[in-house]
Amino acid sequence: MGGKSRVQTTVQNGRAILIVEDNGAIRLGAVDTAEREGFLVFEAANADEAIAVLEAHPEIQLVFTDIEMPGSMDGLKLVRYVSLRWPPIRLIVASGKMLREHAALPEGVLFFAKPYRHADIATAMRSLLAA
Repeated sequence: MGGKSRVQTTVQNGRAILIVEDNGAIRLGAVDTAEREGFLVFEAANADEAIAVLEAHPEIQLVFTDIEMPGSMDGLKLVRYVSLRWPPIRLIVASGKMLREHAALPEGVLFFAKPYRHADIATAMRSLLAA
């Protein structure tokens, strides 16, 4: 979907998020969950697209990203880049593999192992954006 947003007709909470996932089916599930929560949702299939979306949409307040994806950087590098360039943006990462570098994540970044429950991700998003 390359950075295009699938916006609900009424965004209930005024919060914009970016979902970065190279697997279209997984991304669609995350997008649907976030839209049901009332978020304005942007999508990217890799880190390069994500950075372009972030540059174009300063209203984004949270990034939810997979770790393993194609492109110039994986999700861990994306998280580090975002945390340095846009410190106010909240971050959530997910992976189907155990994260050995979990301790190396920037402070405040949440990690979820796949498969995760969409309800848990929605709760984490609400919690991070309420802080």
